[in-house]
Amino acid sequence: MSAADPARTTGPNADAAAGTGGDPLEALRASTRARVALGRAGDALPTARLLELRAAHAAARDAVHSPLDAEDLLGRIGELGVPASHAASAAPSRSEYLRRPDLGRLLADDAALQRGDYDVVLVVADGLSPLAVQTHAVPMLREILARLDGWRVAPVVLASQARVALGDEIATAVGARSVVVLVGERPGMSSTDSLGLYFTYDARRGRRDSERNCLSNVRPPHGTGYAEAATTLAMLMTEARRLGLSGVGLKADPALGAP
Repeated sequence: MSAADPARTTGPNADAAAGTGGDPLEALRASTRARVALGRAGDALPTARLLELRAAHAAARDAVHSPLDAEDLLGRIGELGVPASHAASAAPSRSEYLRRPDLGRLLADDAALQRGDYDVVLVVADGLSPLAVQTHAVPMLREILARLDGWRVAPVVLASQARVALGDEIATAVGARSVVVLVGERPGMSSTDSLGLYFTYDARRGRRDSERNCLSNVRPPHGTGYAEAATTLAMLMTEARRLGLSGVGLKADPALGAP
């Protein structure tokens, strides 16, 4: 091929194209989990890209329907040196939970949680991705607990078929002023194991979403890291206790420094 051949790849993408079968966009695809430059095959996607899309959709569905291994999680939480108990929402099954979000916000009638006098309760909730909880909850708890010096922390509650607002019910039941809910977020086509952290000060039934602070996409190495999320959460909790509020009126300010 001569230097004047118009098919020759030159410029900054030449090396990337040489190592990817001559496709200079492959380097861009490798730098992000977003679906970019998928190409065309007539008026449709290339077969390889279509199969990748269908596989991602299947993985997202599997993440929603995968069962929570409560026994495994309780054992691993116990290894952190903190007591833990299991509770369920009023949704009797996974299918009912998906059809009736309201039931996922209420404790089951037979829930038995020990009451005390606590500043905060940490709730691990399966949410819409038990996979995220199974993968990230324990290392995330470890980082959070390391930053709660001076807080009276209730035993951890592992909640199944749970929505975020179930944390308010649990906080009331155990006698905790505040709640942090670690919940599996709705899976996406490029993220099936994203964990969210929801903090509510003065937790009680009827709290609105605007009265919570959320840290989302905790899923290293592709999302927020455990230490970074825990440090931001600790800032929010410290400021919430000082100001007496959480939600839209409370912002994490890095200038405050970690507690």
